[in-house]
Amino acid sequence: MRTYGVRQLGEGVVVTGVEIAVGYVFAWLVRKAGRVGRRADAEVDRGLDAGMDRLHELVSARLGADPALERARQEAEAGRTEPSERTRRRLTDALDDAAEHDEDFARALAHAVDEVRAAGPIDTATRTGAASASDGGHANTGVRRPGGAAGGGTASARDTGNATANGPGSEANSGVDYS
Repeated sequence: MRTYGVRQLGEGVVVTGVEIAVGYVFAWLVRKAGRVGRRADAEVDRGLDAGMDRLHELVSARLGADPALERARQEAEAGRTEPSERTRRRLTDALDDAAEHDEDFARALAHAVDEVRAAGPIDTATRTGAASASDGGHANTGVRRPGGAAGGGTASARDTGNATANGPGSEANSGVDYS
């Protein structure tokens, strides 16, 4: 039986998107650390924020003071944009274990992940290096979303490096480029 991305496995239930949930939870922690409680202004960000808030609340309520969740919080506050491989693995294992032993939690987790995914992608560029372009090239130290913001989701660029363009037809971007 398959419901909200949940599949039956042996005696327990496994959420097929646990790794995705871990990524979203860490993204929520990074956003919280970077914004210090400041909310995004765009309507799409409000929807994404609400979905990520619900996902984080669900995971925090279930895992409580689990060391893997605490370590993820510490890594986000330290400025990491991705959890270390060990932290990702430990958080994935903790969520897998919780989902295997609690079918209601497994369904709620899968539903929360689906809700965030429906809001669109999360693109973030943080603490990038410098880039330069010449002879018609394109230098980008931020986020590039060809086709504009119509696809939904959110994009942000913080503490990006310098991007320079030299010569005719060259372009540079150090923020969010929707062209």
